[in-house]
Amino acid sequence: MFNNHRQLFTTAFFLFVGLTVVVAVLPAIYNQENNRPLPGAKALSEAARQGKLVYIANGCVGCHTQQVRNIAMDRPWGDRPGIPADYATIRRTDAWRNTATLMGTERTGPDLTNIGNRQPARDWHLVHLYNPRTVVAASIMPAYPWLFTVKDSAAPGDIVVNVPAAFRYGETGTVVAGPEALQLVAYLQELKQLPLPGSTPASPFLYAAAEKKADAGGSVDGKALFTTNCQTCHQANGEGLPGAFPPLKGSSIVNGDDLQLYVDIIMHGYDARPEFGAMPPVGTNMNFTEKEVTALINYERSSWGNNGKPVTEEEVKKVLSFIQLKTGTK
Repeated sequence: MFNNHRQLFTTAFFLFVGLTVVVAVLPAIYNQENNRPLPGAKALSEAARQGKLVYIANGCVGCHTQQVRNIAMDRPWGDRPGIPADYATIRRTDAWRNTATLMGTERTGPDLTNIGNRQPARDWHLVHLYNPRTVVAASIMPAYPWLFTVKDSAAPGDIVVNVPAAFRYGETGTVVAGPEALQLVAYLQELKQLPLPGSTPASPFLYAAAEKKADAGGSVDGKALFTTNCQTCHQANGEGLPGAFPPLKGSSIVNGDDLQLYVDIIMHGYDARPEFGAMPPVGTNMNFTEKEVTALINYERSSWGNNGKPVTEEEVKKVLSFIQLKTGTK
């Protein structure tokens, strides 16, 4: 056979095809037949479907993943580790292009598996796309100003993006979101991790015990909590962004006596002010305890000239218990 090139290359060809079928094709067919979307899974809306194409075309897959691994460091990105059913709705873009890279190969930026729950506000996403440094000062993400248009004045129906002058690119006028920007945001808003059905247990996040042991006995840093979870919207100076995110500096809620409202906003978010974007349920997403909520409140009440009354863990614990009893949530 080694002296007959026809036999040699024919044998090699069929060996390659056979191995491809066994190693790649049959497992793919098995996965398709045995993994179905989770109950409640919905197909992407038309705007989100177009936004997925914008996401791919602009190279977002190069820096962002959509896979929550079963290790404790991935806990901020989802309520549970990812499973095959989470990706059962992903289909080929067309006959020539696959979308497997949506899962990502490198996590330079945050994972986006649950970004639709973690950050639901359209205003935040639009400002972030126009210039990421507007909301995250140290961000290395590239800006996407070509997804927006600058006009002398907004027309009826235009979605205005409130970008501070310091984060403009020298232009004057009104920044308006273009169709592709709105489609991309629609796609990001629909990226939500679904709960498992019934009493199906989720895989645990591994190595969490080691992380907790390292932090045992230490005090909670309210400033660090604010920087990690709140600063992207409310800003380091507590002044927020006009027309997008409310200020905490001088806030009647921060300095007021309605602790129940304050804690409820931290745990379950807020979406009752049309002039500002919706706030996500930060405390619930991050599983804040009374210790962490207390540290965060006391930091905000003592910063930027605020003079709110400090709270204790016991006070916050009582409020959390009442809110959980009232809403039936955790």
